Formats: sequence, C-alpha cells, structure tokens
Amino acid sequence: MSTRKIAITVDESLLKKADNLVKSKRFINRSRLMQEALRDKLKEIEKEQFIKECEKFDPEFEKKLAEEGFSVGIAEWTEY
Repeated sequence: MSTRKIAITVDESLLKKADNLVKSKRFINRSRLMQEALRDKLKEIEKEQFIKECEKFDPEFEKKLAEEGFSVGIAEWTEY
C-alpha cells in the first residue's frame, strides 16, 4: 500500500491525547494513530450508509420475492 505525507491541523488537546497514546506504546507513532483513526471513522461512515440503504428494504416484499423464486422449478431458472 502506498502512502502520502499530508499536513493536518489538530486541536491541542487532541494532540496531547494522541502523544500520550504513542508514549504509552499503544501506537508506534502519530502517523499510525492517525491512519487507524481515519480508517475506523471511514468504516463507521460506510456502515451507517449501508444501514440506511438496508432500512429502505420492505421485509414483506423481499420475502414474497424470495418465495416467488422457489415456486418456479429449478429447470426454469435462468442459467448464468
């Protein structure tokens, strides 16, 4: 995985907390901490988006659609 160096501005209190995590050897350096924090936040956002999309489904309709497929004989299924 390639990486790029960027500059960010961070609130002083957040930076102190980050440095304490590095000092306690929870992370090897600030960069690793920021990478993991960003990765976790992006995963959280993706999960929220996925949940919102899933909430659009109508369980009754999905059940009927699934049962419709079972009512057709396997010989009639489209081959992919």
